[in-house]
Amino acid sequence: MIFEYKSNKLKNVNQYLLFGELIDRNQAKDLLTEIEATIAKGENKILLNLQELKYINSSGLNVFINILTKARKDSGEVAICCVNKKITELLVITKLDSIFNVSENEEIAIESLNK
Repeated sequence: MIFEYKSNKLKNVNQYLLFGELIDRNQAKDLLTEIEATIAKGENKILLNLQELKYINSSGLNVFINILTKARKDSGEVAICCVNKKITELLVITKLDSIFNVSENEEIAIESLNK
């Protein structure tokens, strides 16, 4: 399965809907480029919606960490929402659930980013 994404802007937050499987950093090259450009414009609130993301491995988690690092360097934040059970377990095992703002749904995630 391929990795794809769609981007939107919702309530002052840049939303990225992720689809498929993220198992290689090269798959996310376009996503990272777009997020870097967004952050460079001063738009540093990022929401990663994982509702349609079926699988992620350590390389994919590294992409998420990269996004978080770039956003926080610019005084921004990243929230993750709509995470399936397998990815939730991976976030817990790697303790990334304590670093990322992980929300049950988009509404809660957007609210937390706009605080």
